[in-house]
Amino acid sequence: MTMSVSPYVKGGMELDQIIVEGIRVQGFHGVLPQERETGQLFIADVAVHVTTRQAASTDNVANTVNYSDLADRVAEVLAGDPNDLIETVAEHCARAALEFEGVECVDIVIHKPQAPLHVEFKDVQVRIRRDLRSGTLWADKRIGSSAGMSDDPTAAPGHGRDEFDDRPFQPVTAWIALGGNLGAVDSTLRAAVRALDRIAGVHVLATSALVKSRAVGGPPQPDYLNAVVQVEAAVAPRELLAACQGIEVVHGRERTVENGPRTLDVDIIAFGDLVGDTNDLVLPHPRAHERAFVLVPMADIDDEATLPGANGGAVSALLDAVDVESVSVVSKPWPSGAEPTPINTDAVPIVDPSES
Repeated sequence: MTMSVSPYVKGGMELDQIIVEGIRVQGFHGVLPQERETGQLFIADVAVHVTTRQAASTDNVANTVNYSDLADRVAEVLAGDPNDLIETVAEHCARAALEFEGVECVDIVIHKPQAPLHVEFKDVQVRIRRDLRSGTLWADKRIGSSAGMSDDPTAAPGHGRDEFDDRPFQPVTAWIALGGNLGAVDSTLRAAVRALDRIAGVHVLATSALVKSRAVGGPPQPDYLNAVVQVEAAVAPRELLAACQGIEVVHGRERTVENGPRTLDVDIIAFGDLVGDTNDLVLPHPRAHERAFVLVPMADIDDEATLPGANGGAVSALLDAVDVESVSVVSKPWPSGAEPTPINTDAVPIVDPSES
């Protein structure tokens, strides 16, 4: 049966689709012991929503999603670590597809035609759609597509609107902090920067140096890599929050241990001059003023940067109250190959890694 995929629209434009159907793999997913022991056939259909115009004009595979690589990655998930539910398998396949450069949305269908049912049947399927806005993939509250945005028809009934739901009249400068200490962190942070720049209404203006910092609180764990991104935002703060949480989820962020290690943190530090405190979002970030791994990268981008709010002020002054020696430079400029951001190195007390 041909996979039926509804359009995905971004920025008023319907995106193109690259579809791979019938990826067949022997897997060991299931609740019953015999499913884990003997395995069975699993079939996946995947459709990624992308823009193919550049690839078409250049005839260059580097400018599109390689469908062979996409099929291989989904097959790896199907044949990989067993899960009880094919819902979980579908989720993991979606995350894998969203990691491909240029993919804005993915539709996944997982077939389990040999499922141990007690009646004659043709197929068992789970169908899901995920995109980079899907903060509801993991969240305590409904904030993703149900953030209550004025033009969001799926807004949760009864959501109390506040200023965090309002888009600015003119684009504002926002600051976003990135961090992680599990897995290939440098690559993950780079991917997060690219994902931020792909969000409709968000444009990355500058990235800081990549720095290393000691973990604060929580169980013993590896040092963190951190960076700060300055963006121009024409979206509502809650829209940006939902996108940030969606990016975290795509990269396997889990919140099982308080202050525990994580693959990726994407935190809004400040959104223009907005100051407010709600159940799901506090602006500016309530602890930014005391975190060297936030202040040092901010100053790296702009030595005249300021934080709004009662605990805010000039970042250069806030640095005097934190332990800047807990932060050391790993890469500058960062990401590698990027043009250096103009900075005043005399104003930013960064410890060189060769001296630490």
